Amino acid sequence: MRREYDESDARVRPNRRGSRPRSKRRPAHDDAVAGVVIGVDRGRIAVRLGDGQDVTAVKARELGRRGLVIGDRVSVVGDTSGSDGTLARIVRRDERDNSLRRTADDAETAEKVIVANAQQLAIVTALQDPEPNPRMIDRCLVAAFDARMRAILVLTKADLDSADPLRAAYEPLGVTVIETAMRTEPDGTRVIDGAERLRTEILDTTSVFVGYSGVGKSTLVNALAPLADRATGGVNDVTGRGRHTSSSAIAIELPGGGWIVDTPGVRSFGLAHVDPEHFIAAFPDVAEAAAERCPRGCMHESAEAGCELDAWASTPDQHARVDSIRRLLASRAQADAW
Repeated sequence: MRREYDESDARVRPNRRGSRPRSKRRPAHDDAVAGVVIGVDRGRIAVRLGDGQDVTAVKARELGRRGLVIGDRVSVVGDTSGSDGTLARIVRRDERDNSLRRTADDAETAEKVIVANAQQLAIVTALQDPEPNPRMIDRCLVAAFDARMRAILVLTKADLDSADPLRAAYEPLGVTVIETAMRTEPDGTRVIDGAERLRTEILDTTSVFVGYSGVGKSTLVNALAPLADRATGGVNDVTGRGRHTSSSAIAIELPGGGWIVDTPGVRSFGLAHVDPEHFIAAFPDVAEAAAERCPRGCMHESAEAGCELDAWASTPDQHARVDSIRRLLASRAQADAW
């Protein structure tokens, strides 16, 4: 006959640590030390503390799923001596002033934060080998505007071609344009003309360097911060594309003050995360013309749709900017319909 069980059959093993449930209250970490993230590599995070000490840390459970990127201001506890083999914990991340973001393409919804709390975006483009891509420059400008960052256009290999067309196209937009070129001194020393001008523009700021592989970005970084020792490479003769020499973003301290965030070479800069209304706002002269001439609610698709930007554009450069904006808007619209 089957036996019926009741409460008296239960056997409860007493908890040697007591029966009090685990508290959800987290420690205040009043002794945490402030720092800035200068490198992220497979879960290990390099942090520069306020006293100049560099420590290696991991993300604490308190941060949950919040990611950390170069430029994040954080609070660190644990062993902050920086000695070999020590590991601290990051327990807080301050609110970001801004963040430079991109998506893999315009149809991709997942965005990637490249850097936080940076003041400038240096768009590095070669005048030849590989040829410049104005569409890519435009996309970077839109991303910079969306992140409330100042934009600098650095034109490398100026000894191979004239920078005048790009200078004429972007200086009217308020973009600082700097030309650089490599030359060899009689004693064999290689010098980059224009590097000192660039140094004055980025001194005492955090500047992010982006660009295709092979445009000379790492060469520039080595000239500005000789101790960086970034690997350099050339351009593939078959594809015309640069070879990747930087595999991850890294913050490099500048002699005299400031930081460069050197990023791996990119081949696309998706803008799925950017509000389409910001596309035109990234080009002040076009935005002013649109506000004065275009009807309310104009989508700036074409003159046939009522857009007055074609009538406003009187130079080849203005027509090129209007065309670029429309390409971006069309690309973004396709992403929304994906």
